[in-house]
Amino acid sequence: MTSAASAGAPADLGRVFDENRRFLFGLCYRMTGSAADADDLVQETFARALASPPARTDEPWRPWLVRVAMNLSRDELRRRKRRAYKGPWLPEPVEDAQILDPDVAAAHEPASTAGRYELVESVSFAFLIALEALTPVQRAVLLLRDVLEYSGAETAAALDLSEANVRVVHHRARKAMAGYDARRCPPSAERNRDLLDVMARFLKSWAERDVPAMEALLAEEIVTLNDSNGRYPAAGIPVVGRNKVARFHMGIADLRNPIPRFKVRMLNGAPAVVAVYDPPPNDRFAPVYFTQAELDADGRIRRIYTVLAPDKLARLLAPTR
Repeated sequence: MTSAASAGAPADLGRVFDENRRFLFGLCYRMTGSAADADDLVQETFARALASPPARTDEPWRPWLVRVAMNLSRDELRRRKRRAYKGPWLPEPVEDAQILDPDVAAAHEPASTAGRYELVESVSFAFLIALEALTPVQRAVLLLRDVLEYSGAETAAALDLSEANVRVVHHRARKAMAGYDARRCPPSAERNRDLLDVMARFLKSWAERDVPAMEALLAEEIVTLNDSNGRYPAAGIPVVGRNKVARFHMGIADLRNPIPRFKVRMLNGAPAVVAVYDPPPNDRFAPVYFTQAELDADGRIRRIYTVLAPDKLARLLAPTR
């Protein structure tokens, strides 16, 4: 590395940060499913750029930044798999504006790419949970190849793999996503409108304690997942089946009195309900929680995701208030 390049790198870093921060955050979020981790990984990427910039700072920085960010993300995933977690793990819900380009976030339409998966789809809870079945390197290859449209050579360079290895890993990653692909319902403005309608009817039935009306909105194979990481009382295992899920949520309605204040927000590419107790009845109640549903091809609810873990909701609490 020349002395001129070394001297010039810090001065350029502000511009490089502005040009790449959103892209890197979205990449790290898709890799980890955690906005807090993505923030840390982006900061660490630029800290490394400041300490040891690439040899050719006159060339585009993004390939080098992606390589660093992806290596850091893979390390973080390996560490996370070694840590204990109480109950089901769910991604951290994030505002669309933080993980999607402004035009896409405003339109709530899936940005079309030539990739296998749309950009909006790749931040959905269903997609991020499906990625959990992949190894860190499989996850990285799938995101670069099938979401961001990287070529085999570009993916190999970003992950320090041979192109032959990329092909093998890519094949295995796609095979691991077969279950997701079989039930895949890509997001769209029309599906979001349908989801809002179903959510409104579900909440009305919930408030009226009408179990049959709730069951009519649920798919036969409905699953409810609750993520509190042990902080608040919640089902520590998935709740499965139409009647069990309806009665589970009815039990929650009986416990949560008074009813919290609800607000509908666009999170992870789809409408979600953010509920706020102000103040919470007691320390056993989460002061804020997130709930999002997923519809099947027939328009019935097949998944209900609820996040109560405080560290995953810090970003949502201030805007809601």
